[in-house]
Formats: sequence, C-alpha cells, structure tokens
Amino acid sequence: MAGPLLELDGVAKSFGAVRALKGVSFSLAAGEVHALLGENGAGKSTLIKVITGAHQLDAGTIRIVGETIAHLTPAKAHALGVACIYQQPALFPDLSTAENIALRLRQKPGFSRVRWREDAAHAAELLTRIGADIDPQKEVRGLSMPEQQLVEIACALGSGALVIIMDEPTASLTQKEQHLLFAVVRDLRARGVGVIYISHRLEEIFALADRVTVLRDGESVGTNRVDDVNEAALIRMMVGREVSHIYPPSESAPGAPVLALRGVGCRAGGIHGVTLDLRAGEIVGLAGMVGAGRTELARVLFGLTPADAGEILLRGQRVEIRSPRQAVEQGIAYVPEDRRRHGVILEMAITENMTMAIQPRLFPGAWLRFDRERELAERFIRDLAVKAAGSDAPAGSLSGGNQQKVALARWLATKPRLLILDEPTQGVDVGAKSEIHKIIRRLAADGLAVLMISSDLPEIVGMSDRIAVMRGGTITAMIPGGADPHDVMAAALGQAKEAA
Repeated sequence: MAGPLLELDGVAKSFGAVRALKGVSFSLAAGEVHALLGENGAGKSTLIKVITGAHQLDAGTIRIVGETIAHLTPAKAHALGVACIYQQPALFPDLSTAENIALRLRQKPGFSRVRWREDAAHAAELLTRIGADIDPQKEVRGLSMPEQQLVEIACALGSGALVIIMDEPTASLTQKEQHLLFAVVRDLRARGVGVIYISHRLEEIFALADRVTVLRDGESVGTNRVDDVNEAALIRMMVGREVSHIYPPSESAPGAPVLALRGVGCRAGGIHGVTLDLRAGEIVGLAGMVGAGRTELARVLFGLTPADAGEILLRGQRVEIRSPRQAVEQGIAYVPEDRRRHGVILEMAITENMTMAIQPRLFPGAWLRFDRERELAERFIRDLAVKAAGSDAPAGSLSGGNQQKVALARWLATKPRLLILDEPTQGVDVGAKSEIHKIIRRLAADGLAVLMISSDLPEIVGMSDRIAVMRGGTITAMIPGGADPHDVMAAALGQAKEAA
C-alpha cells in the first residue's frame, strides 16, 4: 500500500478556553508500530478521539488511507479501518464472547437472520489467531480484564482494521499475557497493520515501537526512530526537564517496630505462613508475580479477608483485624490498586473524597463543619501538589496521578502509622510518578511505616529499603533495597534460595 495509512497535519482542538491540541502533526505507516507518549493531560486522549471521530477537529487536516476527511465520525472511522482498544473494554457483560464479537462485526442493514453456529465458529477462529484461550460461549462478565482486552483485539482483527490504537493495553496484564500481547502486536505489524501504541512503560516502547512521538501541553515535541533515542531523552521530552530523582534516596533510619507478622495465613486469600517485620520510617517493597499473593496479603492486613492463622502484632501488641473499621482504628491505611473502583468516587468532589474516611471525626453529633472539611482538603491539595481547579471540583476531572494523590490523602487524613500502597503509580505518567515517589519518601521520613506493592521492578528496587518477595501465597525471600533486579525476578520465579 502506497503512502501512510494515517496522516494528521496541524490538528487543533479546544474545549472552551482550554487548547487541548495545538497544531499536532502525526503519521502512521503500514506495518509500523508508532508509540505515542506524554504525561497525563498532554493531549493523547484528545488526539485519539480526533482520530476515531469522537471529537471534531477545529483546524488542520486528517487523511486516512490517502483520503482527506472533512467531517470524521465514529462510523466513518470504523468504515475506513480505524479501531481503538481502550484500557477499559467496551463490551456487553451479559452477552457471550461470540455474541459480542458478532455484534461488533455484523454490518448488514435492517433485519437479517442470526447464524449462531457461524458466529461462534468465527469468534473461535479470531481468538485462536491471537492465541487467546477463551471459550466463545462464555459470558463476558466472567472474563478477566486481560481476557476482555483480547476480545477487543479479536474484534479489531475481524473488522479488517488497518489502523489499531492500543491505549495502555498492558496496564492489567500478567507477564505471560504481556508476552502474548507483544506477539499479537508483532503479528499485526507483519500483516501490514499500523498500530498506535500508548503506554507509560518506556521498556515496552523500546521493545515494540518503530517510531515514537511525544506530546507535551497539547503540542508535538518531536518524532524519532526508537533506535535514535534513550529513556532519559524521552523523559526530558515528556516533562520538559530532567527527572534525575525518579527514585529519591532514603532519608530516614528505621525506628521502632510497627508491624510484625508471625506465620499469618488466610485460606480465603490463599495466604499461608507469612512472617514479616516492618519498622517506622521504613519502606518495605512487596514483590512477586501476579497471583503470588501480594494484594491478598494487603487485604488480610486491612481486614477485608481476615487472617485465620498466625499472629499480627502492631507496636508489640497482638491484634485481631476483622474489618476495615478495626484496621483504621489500629492505625492502618490501605490505598488499593484500582483507584477508579475503590480509590476515588469520580462523581464526588475532591473535598468529599479526601475526608470520607474521617466523617465521624469531622462531623460529631449533628454539627456540620464544612469549613473545617474544606480547610483540611485544601491543605492536602497544597501538601500533595494536587493539580485541580479547586477543592469542589469532581475527582473525575483529575488526571490519573492526581486521582492517586486524592486517594492517598483520604487515608493520610486518618493519621495512620502503617500505610499499605498497592501499585501506587500504575497508569500514571513519569512526572506524576516522580512526585508520588517523593511523597512516599517524605511520609517515611516523618516516621510512617510503608508496605508498597508494585509490579514495576525498577520501582520496587529503587524505592524499597528492603524487598519481601512473595511466591505461592507466602514470603520466600528478603532482599536488600537497591539489589540487582535480576535477583528479585529470580526469587519471584522460585530460582533463588530463601534469604533471611
């Protein structure tokens, strides 16, 4: 096919007084993986919505397969071969996988006979092509998030898409599923499909992409071949400055013991024989493969799935934690992995999100002290550098990194002694990641004990004073912070000796 599949020239888009895109140019060739990078708020989502026809551009031109499109709509974009796979798949949960694929691909106008057997066979063929072991008859609500993403990819393949946009496709995938996705992307490239790949994980960009374009503040900072840039250069382009301390050094010496686990187990969570010590001012990283039991251990400590074996000691005293309320009373705070489901309520104001865990303290009896509530929220907005229009703005109006700060503020308001963080920087850009790391270090320096779960190996190594490696529902190794990442991965895979 001659010429680029997709060309954007001088694209501009404004929402009121906010200029989201300022003359962005971008191109995608057949058989190319073109990465799109930028901090949250840089304009990536707006650009994708322009390409898919969800937003109409204010200025500039867009050409798809050589055709200049004056008024692009979602239906027109689909007909021209543009497909987008979002981080949150848009599937019907009560329909089967085969039915979802058939609905997406069936284009006949008016009434036509539904051929269930043919639809199921076609769905099975598409799923097999991408290596997905998914029963076409299974309801989508029974599929994991990674499996739903694979169904979306199957839909794109079945539609004969020429341009496939992947928006943070590995955010919720296991390592095995990531390798499967990479193989699918490489197969698409070999078939002549153009892939726009959006990810905050720079290692994925270097593993997959041919070219990379960086957006900053709604403008294209530059487009380079991946072989011609390094990680430091991309970070500079994204944030407009050096981020030399993404993992700030420890500034505190561990203090008195805060948490001690002795043979802790929970049948419901698949946890057994967990022994661990954590002191004030210390950050202990919890590493391991997906399914090793890291989040399950956090849920045990927060009383969501209470322990049924072993001992939990807080500040030397044995305690039983049967509910989140008891955990909070004991000085434990937990910022969960999925901030959109459990971290923040998007429709509620920032103030309400930040003070939700301490409402009885703020409003004793019948007294409504809204001024005190707002004062507390504004202090956290200031201390955590939350970028927001104001404390009354809805949490859904914030970027991912700022939503994470709001979720963190809610639990800091309880004045905890032990803070559990589950994937604290997942899905946030490199600038916000650096800010969150500095906040975590500052909290530890103030004497807070921090248990940090992360699938980001450089983050675990760079942020932890010690690293507890989990495998099969228990801690199998304890490794010093700053260790060789290969040692951590070997322990997670069961290839290292147990350490004391």
